[in-house]
Amino acid sequence: MSDKRVPGIDEYDSPAGGWGALGAVARALSGQMALARESIALHKVNQPKGFDCPGCAWPDPKETSSFEFCENGAKAVSWEATAKRVRPAFFAKNPVAELWKLSDYTLEGLGRLTHPMAYDAATDTFQPVAWDEAFRRIGAALRALPDPNMAEFYTSGRASNEAAFLYQLFVREYGTNNFPDCSNMCHEATSVGLPRSVGSGKGTVTLDDFDHCDAIFCIGHNPGTNHPRMLSTLREASLRGVPIVVMNPMPERGLERFTSPQHPSEMLTGKSVRIASTYYKVKIGGDVAVLKGMMKYLVEHDAIDHAFIAENTLGFEALVADVRATGWADIERVSGLTRTEVEHAAAIYANAKATIICYGMGITQHQHGTENVQQIANLLLMRGNIGRQGAGICPLRGHSNVQGDRTVGITEKPNAELNEGIRRTYGFEPPAEHGHDAVASIIAIREGRSKAMIALGGNLAVAMPDTEETFRAMRKLDLAVHVATKLNRSHLLLAKETLILPCLGRTELDEQATGPQAVTVEDSMSMVHASAGTLKPASEHLRSEPWIVAGIAKATLPGTRVDWDRLVGDYNLIRDDIEKVFPIFFDFNARLNVPGGFRLRVAASERDWATPEKRAHFLLARGLDEDDRVEEGGLMLTTIRSHDQYNTTIYGLNDRYRGVTGRRDVVFMHARDLAARGLAHGDRIDILATGRNIADGRQRAVRGFTAVAYDIAEGSVAMYYPEGNALISLENHDSHSGTPTYKSVPVRIVAATEPTAPTRRKAAHAA
Repeated sequence: MSDKRVPGIDEYDSPAGGWGALGAVARALSGQMALARESIALHKVNQPKGFDCPGCAWPDPKETSSFEFCENGAKAVSWEATAKRVRPAFFAKNPVAELWKLSDYTLEGLGRLTHPMAYDAATDTFQPVAWDEAFRRIGAALRALPDPNMAEFYTSGRASNEAAFLYQLFVREYGTNNFPDCSNMCHEATSVGLPRSVGSGKGTVTLDDFDHCDAIFCIGHNPGTNHPRMLSTLREASLRGVPIVVMNPMPERGLERFTSPQHPSEMLTGKSVRIASTYYKVKIGGDVAVLKGMMKYLVEHDAIDHAFIAENTLGFEALVADVRATGWADIERVSGLTRTEVEHAAAIYANAKATIICYGMGITQHQHGTENVQQIANLLLMRGNIGRQGAGICPLRGHSNVQGDRTVGITEKPNAELNEGIRRTYGFEPPAEHGHDAVASIIAIREGRSKAMIALGGNLAVAMPDTEETFRAMRKLDLAVHVATKLNRSHLLLAKETLILPCLGRTELDEQATGPQAVTVEDSMSMVHASAGTLKPASEHLRSEPWIVAGIAKATLPGTRVDWDRLVGDYNLIRDDIEKVFPIFFDFNARLNVPGGFRLRVAASERDWATPEKRAHFLLARGLDEDDRVEEGGLMLTTIRSHDQYNTTIYGLNDRYRGVTGRRDVVFMHARDLAARGLAHGDRIDILATGRNIADGRQRAVRGFTAVAYDIAEGSVAMYYPEGNALISLENHDSHSGTPTYKSVPVRIVAATEPTAPTRRKAAHAA
């Protein structure tokens, strides 16, 4: 970083975790003004008789400690258990035109929603509405559509298995498979790519495997911010001498060194544990080049498990021919690493008997994200590292139940088994044709082919690429319904009829006809366990997500074949029905009583390859000369999360580990990339989309941001999500999975032109 002083930018030299994390927890709790309520809640996080953290999907250890939460988990709990309230009186005094001027951070920070609200155009305000009336309006609007496929049904990954199952059941009985969901925007490349490789769309490892591995590779993820409890697992592996190889365009403090708040000796002495034994700053988009280089090394040194390959796989000869034909010059050019560095990483892999490869959205959110995932699978298959103790593939999911929602039917691509299960259990014929994913849904709304959107949680419009185009499209809807705990910008994109329905949070007591209820979630490693909130609800008018889904279903489907009241009265009955539709959940309720829950079967973990040929497949990627290109003088940009956010939720305006305080209007660049453009640390810049993101003739730009000199791979730049979403066109996504290319955006960066006042306001709102 330059010696030039830039407001809000400084160096941070402490480890991840430690006193900095504890201080952040204290500030998060005090900032929400409900210390007693939040402290009670934190003691219940990830405990056998408590609730699942509403943050990430990292699994719980078998032996839980007195506190099983991280800094960001504490922020998530305090954000939900806050004492702040957004009551009808607030809406009456604040027209939507004024609310729109508030930043996203301010909107969510207002507090918990307390009443069902409906927009009133005459006063430009949201007005309270009775639950029955809200359901009546929704049902009437959905029934009035000429075709069920003109409605979109979004699901956030924080929805429970029970809520998601009822939701997909309602939507399929209504007659469509339009299920845009948050998985479409993060790990859809995994869900699409891995079944073709190994027959299963989920990770093959368990938490126990980390106790038996000989090497760990971390590619394209940042656990210090996105799944901090993983740091304890990596810490233990490091202490027993396991090499941890990291490949990321940017250094991430959580992958460098970590002080565990659960170990007093480290806290008192200030010592930290080194995490990465080797850290390679791969250029954005260079992952396939590195993986091909490692595979080339294995072939050249015959570091191959030939017996495993012969018994379990197909396509190996074609893969060998492909990597032999890939030249080292291309590998070095595209990856940004030297041949020596790539071969060193490959040698670590070759010398380990059991290796785990972990990856995140730095792999999936690319134009060729599905191929990226499949090349990781190839590398593991070459040495038999799937279906072996201490080895396997480990996709790191985001939201705490994004994987579970998909398992219980939230998918726009239903298979025959799902439809047969519904037909057998409920006696109606579900639609078979593929529906809309997230990108397709916004395009359909933009084009007028879809006229209604029901959102079970989330902040869809802000999460999507092409911010201006998405906002414009959402305002064309006839009906917009948002089931939510807090206000966000998507709620302010007004349709002809707009309703906000407040729901219980994960921390709160859910009372139904048969008493208090528990829901279930599935973590990144296919473990399913119960979650039961204990806090008094933020308002007597809040209802659970299953109850709300059932209310909409009854109002929409007068001839429904489902006994919604019976299911909502006792969630055990919902789980009984999940088991009927999805036999993988056999003995669902009984197995929930096992401490820690149970693991759903992942066939590939047992070397049971659920492909048509009953073999795992080596699959080829495009040639490196077909990789994403930037124009002359251009750069490749990736969007990243700050340490004070979780997806679109902004907890604060700091990014501690990167030295950013009180702001989000920054772009991280290598000093030489700045100098080459006549720029310096602290200069104001404009970021202009290039290439495929302006193929439609629209210039996409983010203006008036601040350049920050940073130790990032040359040719690569980074800015925060969702601020960078405005640079990405809706059409720019992985052709196999539909995942938007948030992590590989060709751009040109120039000195800022003086922004207009509206541009300044827009940047402030994004922050």
